[in-house]
Amino acid sequence: MEHLSRNLLLLAFIALLASCGNKATHRPPVAETVVVAYVTSWTDVQPDPSVMTHINYAFGHVNETFDGVRIDNPQRLRSVVALKEKVPSLQVLLSVGGWESGGFSEMATDEGRRQRFADDCARAVQEYGLDGIDIDWEYPTQDVAGISASPHDTDNFTLLMRDLRHALGEGKLLTLATVCSAKYFDFPAFLPYVDFVNVMAYDMGSPNGHHAALYPSEHSGTMTSHEAVQAHLEAGVPAEKLVMGMPFYGRGRNGFPAYADSVANGLAEPRYTELWDSTGMFPYFENAEGAFVYGYENAASIAAKCEYILANDLLGGMYWEYADDKDGSMRNTVAGMLLGTVPDGE
Repeated sequence: MEHLSRNLLLLAFIALLASCGNKATHRPPVAETVVVAYVTSWTDVQPDPSVMTHINYAFGHVNETFDGVRIDNPQRLRSVVALKEKVPSLQVLLSVGGWESGGFSEMATDEGRRQRFADDCARAVQEYGLDGIDIDWEYPTQDVAGISASPHDTDNFTLLMRDLRHALGEGKLLTLATVCSAKYFDFPAFLPYVDFVNVMAYDMGSPNGHHAALYPSEHSGTMTSHEAVQAHLEAGVPAEKLVMGMPFYGRGRNGFPAYADSVANGLAEPRYTELWDSTGMFPYFENAEGAFVYGYENAASIAAKCEYILANDLLGGMYWEYADDKDGSMRNTVAGMLLGTVPDGE
């Protein structure tokens, strides 16, 4: 591993941009590339609609009777949809689910509840002027998030996507978020119903390793973005339906926050050394004893991931979440590399 100054990191970023520019000539028109930004109900940062093609509004939930959808902070959702007045091509979806969001298993196992839920999602799309629904069930057959689960969830998920497609019609989008390993889903069974798949290529380990390394290295976690993409390709998801997720946050230990949206939050202290992993393609901090204590993202690591998306002909990139990028450098990098756009400004 090499110790890079901020100037050297900037030079590395510029080199990545130049390299990506050469490869981008082999891509379809940039309008076909998607950039999906998660925007949350609990923040008040208004997104710049010029830096993404899609917004997934987080979150909606399965309601208490398991037959409809409940939306967090509906007024915030309306303000996000209003961004379409500035950029008419922007598409806004309601993301239903999230970590610890339950009720999916109870809803999907019953034909009547499942159909009523799908119909209510279609109602919400119509009422709020949305462009579709994103399902973020974490994860079918698993109760790790403290939610109900059943061995039949995988098959019932396919039925849910079928019913949602029928309720929404062909003119609306239907997408989903998946775990990095591509487990718990029968992709070939439901892919005909969905427009694309958002791979959550983050939270793939904890220090002593980076949770979202692009490639395996001595400091990467249990899985990497490259391995997550390969797992989905092997599971039957074609590259043209694959959107690779990127985090705008880091994870640490030994006094560093387990989840932090910025290195500026007291992290760059003299007793820590900032380093760049040139194999895994990410920045990190180590302590005076040389131990890995915090892995995060910056414009250079995000640029490397965008280059990977372009080089592997993926449909695009997704990130969690817009407000975590305090200075806009990461989302602007994504927009510049994947869409070729210059942001309008914050």
